[in-house]
This record gives sequence, C-alpha cells and structure tokens, in this order.
Amino acid sequence: MKTITKILGLTFFLSIAIGANAQNGWNWGEQVDIAKEKNVLYTDAKKAKNYEAALAPLNWLLENTPDLNPSIYINGVDIYQALAEKETDAAKKEEYIQKGLRLFDKRMEVYPEDKADIQERKAIYAYSFYRKDKEQYFNVYEYFKEAFELNGSDLRRGSLVAYMDMVYKNYLYKRLTDEIVINTYSEISEALAKQKQNASESQRKKIDSSADLVDRLLTATKVEISCDFVEERLGPKLDDGDDLNMAKKIFGLMLKGKCLDSPLALKAAGIVQANEPTYGVAKFMAQKNGQDGNDAKAIEYFGEAAGLTDDNSEKAEMYVNIARIHMKNGQKSTARNSARRALSFDPSYKDAYKLIGDLYMSSFDICKEEKSQVQDRAVFIAAYNEYKKAGNSQAMAAAKAQFPSIEDIFNENMEEGQSITIGCWINVTVALERRPAN
Repeated sequence: MKTITKILGLTFFLSIAIGANAQNGWNWGEQVDIAKEKNVLYTDAKKAKNYEAALAPLNWLLENTPDLNPSIYINGVDIYQALAEKETDAAKKEEYIQKGLRLFDKRMEVYPEDKADIQERKAIYAYSFYRKDKEQYFNVYEYFKEAFELNGSDLRRGSLVAYMDMVYKNYLYKRLTDEIVINTYSEISEALAKQKQNASESQRKKIDSSADLVDRLLTATKVEISCDFVEERLGPKLDDGDDLNMAKKIFGLMLKGKCLDSPLALKAAGIVQANEPTYGVAKFMAQKNGQDGNDAKAIEYFGEAAGLTDDNSEKAEMYVNIARIHMKNGQKSTARNSARRALSFDPSYKDAYKLIGDLYMSSFDICKEEKSQVQDRAVFIAAYNEYKKAGNSQAMAAAKAQFPSIEDIFNENMEEGQSITIGCWINVTVALERRPAN
C-alpha cells in the first residue's frame, strides 16, 4: 500500500507542476482548488507521520469528493492503521480500527469493480488486529469467507492460510460445524492446488508450505473426518496425475479418519512412497497389499520398509512378515530363510523363532518316511527347540507331546540324548528326547 501511495503522490505533484486542473483517474469535484489543497495537506501529513493532522483534510475529501481517487481510501486505511497500532487506549484503538474497516466498505461502494480485491484487503486488515481477539473471530471469518467467494483460487496464499486459521479458531469456540470446517478446508486446499499448477519452482515450495499449514490447522481442530468426504471431494484430484501434495493430504486425512481400507488410501500412499519413501508408508503398503492378496507386492514393500529403517527390531519385523507370506504359500525353506534373515538383525526377535517352530511342526506329514517313528518324530524336537528360544511355553508343550515315546526309542535301539539329523527340507540335527509319560 505504501508503494502505491508514493506512486500516486508523485503523479499528483507532477500534475500540479504542469498546471493541470484534472488528470486521468482523478475527479476533483466542484471545488477543485480546495480539493487539491486538502489532498496536499493530508498526504504531506501522512508522509511526515503526523497522522492526527492528516485526518481533517482526509475527512473533508471523503465527504466532499468520495470518488476523487482510490488513493484517499488506500492512504486513509494506512493512516487509521498507523493510529491504531500506536494507540494505547483500548476504546480509541478500536475506534480507529473500525474507521479503517468503514473505509474499505465505502471504497467498495464507490469502486464496485474492485470489490474482490478490496474485500480481501479488508479481511487482511481485520486479521492483523483481531487474530487474537476471540470476540472478533467470527467477524474476521466472515470477511475472509466473502473475500473467498469473490476471489476463489485468486485469493492470495497468505489470505488462504489466515482464512483457515479463522476457521480453526471459530471451531474451537463452537461457532462452526464439522461440515463447514471440512468443506472450507477442501475449498482452500483446492485453491492452493490450482495456484501451484502454473507457479514457478520457488513459488511451488511456498505454496506447499502454506498447504502444510492449512493441513495442520485442520488436524488441530480434531474434527471428525468422513471417509466418504475424502473419497468424494479429494479422491478425484488424483485422477489427473500423481500430485504429491494432494496425495500426502489425502493419505494424512484417511489415516486420521481411519479410512485405510479404502483403495484410495493405497493409491495415495503409492504416490507418496514413490516420491518421498519412508518406513511407515512402505509398511502400510506392504500390509495393504498382503490383505488384498497381492503377495508379490507385499513382499516388495516389506523389503523396502526394512531398508528404510535403522531400527534392527523393525527390520526383523519386516522379514518375519515376508516369512509369513512364504509360509502361507507353502514355501517352507524360503520362509525359514526370511525368518533367519530377521534374526540376523535382531537375534532376540521371538516371532522369528516361533515362525520357524511352526514351519517344523507343520512338516511332519510331508517329511515322514514311515521307516522310523523316532526319525519321523524328530521334527517335533526341532520345533520344540525353536519354541523354547521364543519363550512360548504353550507351543513347547504341544511340540513335546509329539516327541517319540520311550518305547519307540527303546525298540529302535536308540538312546535319549543321541544326535539325530532330520532330512527333508529341514536338515538340522537335534538331541533325542522322549515325550512325557501320560
């Protein structure tokens, strides 16, 4: 505003120098000389920061030449803003603020063709004074709401963030419904997305930063997010391409709203992971693909997740999840390899031992040769040993109940404690034990 004022002031003084009685954009009214004098007086006073002295000539112009030039309103707001900012008396300060707001309204009456821009400036002006005044929150929200209705996605980036701030603050005082909050958030987000489409790289980063602020303000409201809302209002925005910012927004909202069973959540997560890979998103994608029966993709993302964390327990967890998929598909040896990979990262990871024990327990029928009860039942001893490492007493008891009987050991001329090597895919050696007597 100050730059505009300087330019307009220079134009005025140039016109005086050449003796012009009027110029383009200036309507001096019937009392030309007085109007010019008042204009010089108030602009000189403003330039000297003698704002009180500027009021009388400014008010004369506003009353007698309301359509003189937009500058009287622009400068007038500057003057009242400066007076309000330095005023210590609360009542007087409020008077100055309100007079500034009325100047915006009067300017819109005189120059209705500029209403969209003026309304936005009015909202910004009010926000600068009332952003911490709970009694004025709703008024400021209304100013921004009207500015948005007039400007749409052309509303300035800072104004969009301030608008969402007012949505957040009014919601805290129960002045707005969940539906209004969510719908307004959607409109603001869409406006920022449109601004980003034709922005330069540096501007795109600033827009992303503003979008992040808007997202955080929505999250701060703790408003209930409807899954249907996200799918119907935001989902179509991913149909035209891989918009990372929108994908992050959608995934975050679906996470907050517990909508992760939706295919849209997987789609959004895929875009996020492709651009900004993280352990958490990779794990989600692995789990979701696993639930959907896409085992190959699940294994791929579990492996990716393992590579994106420095936590050995998390690495172990991912490889046990891979092992479970192989186990489900009957790939016992491959499943054990994955479980052992998990243990290479975290030797204390009990789930890995439990899984290997389950693999051995389920291998009796496929590995038995029916030549020796002792040899065939040694798989249960191998399972017991793994369950013991897992600390799973229930599974240990179940495995021990399937050990060879003392009669089997005696009849086959074997002794407890001797080593037995189990063949088949297992290929481990165990110490012979008998099962408990009934």
